[in-house]
Amino acid sequence: MNAEDMIMISVDDHVVEPPDLFDNHIPERFRDSAPKVIRQSDGSDVWTFNGSNIPNIGLNAVAGRPKEEYGIEPTAFSEIRPGTYDIHERIKDMNAGGLLASMNFPSFPGFSGRIFATAEDKDLALAVLRAYNDWHIQEWAGTYPGRIIPMALPVLWDAEECAREVHRVAALGCHSLTFTENPATLGYPSFHNEYWDPLWKAVSDENVVVSIHLGSSGQLSVTAPDAPVDVMITLQPMNICQAAADLLWSRVIKKFPDIKFALSEGGTGWIPYFLDRVDRTYDMHHLWTGQDFGGKLPSEVFREHFLTCFISDPVGVQLRHLIGLDNIAWECDYPHSDSSWPNAPEELAAVAKDVPADELNKITYENAMRWYSFDPFTHRPKKQSTVGALRAEAGDHDVSIQSRDTGRFERSVGINIGELAKSATA
Repeated sequence: MNAEDMIMISVDDHVVEPPDLFDNHIPERFRDSAPKVIRQSDGSDVWTFNGSNIPNIGLNAVAGRPKEEYGIEPTAFSEIRPGTYDIHERIKDMNAGGLLASMNFPSFPGFSGRIFATAEDKDLALAVLRAYNDWHIQEWAGTYPGRIIPMALPVLWDAEECAREVHRVAALGCHSLTFTENPATLGYPSFHNEYWDPLWKAVSDENVVVSIHLGSSGQLSVTAPDAPVDVMITLQPMNICQAAADLLWSRVIKKFPDIKFALSEGGTGWIPYFLDRVDRTYDMHHLWTGQDFGGKLPSEVFREHFLTCFISDPVGVQLRHLIGLDNIAWECDYPHSDSSWPNAPEELAAVAKDVPADELNKITYENAMRWYSFDPFTHRPKKQSTVGALRAEAGDHDVSIQSRDTGRFERSVGINIGELAKSATA
């Protein structure tokens, strides 16, 4: 399929939150305590909240920069593309990259909102979290209807309150809730505990997908503190593999048969082996472990409840029928370092050159629409939604690779996992 003819919805991109995020949404009595952006002595911009400073890490916003400038140094807003934090510029970047729509995970709050959960004043934490969700739904997604799939943060510290927030955001048209891949590592009850049942019931009742992004547990897959950082980057999908096993074997899916999970930024090439493994585990061990899927194989249950996604995954594309064509969606990962924006359509077209158009359409946009109850075509005709049409609309919007290195930092190529893990999970 020609890249210009594809329609592309990304189920995993990211927003770098703008400094004025809370201005219009936080209640007056919490205004002084709400998160704020401050300039550090080294010239970087950081968020400050609850006594902690949270930097924008370089790798989280390298779209449009040369690869030799990638790194984990903190950055200033002036050093990253405006499209990372300005919705008007984001839409221009999406058009130039041929993206019809995008779902955006948070940055400074953590992928599961765990930064907000650390506040001892839970009234403040809830006010900040609701303000974030209102901003994301009403301003970030609402400014350009049909272009951003809205996503909400969860109330991690209170399952009942989290359920209420699910009902609240669903009424605003939000059908995606970002969540941690392992609540136990954050000090909360595990997936196997009844504590979360109010949340599972709420997302099932409201048809809200629980979107689980790798790294959202606050822990990285590491081998040794002095291993090269490349080891951690290679093993990132293992976090998602663990979450998939945890949830598939848990009581959650059995008790809440309508629940849906998305495994975000985990890739797909490993899934056929994973499904073979869970089926063999069931066959060999269910008589003594007591697992019962009501006459179905674990692989069948997986396909009923899990959406998977990939950036560029030639092996996963080749094995798509073993994964399940209704269970695969595409992601761009803008503006992170794994993204191939603005040339993602060409990359995918090359990877999927032998995939029939009807199958590729499921992967590039139809599955995303169905899983997230999202219909961009109520706002924009299909013929104006292709990669080619969007790029024509972008005109001469500049997407050239540009150096933004101010020379403030000395880059450490030999950084090890221990140093990165400390930075990423602080």
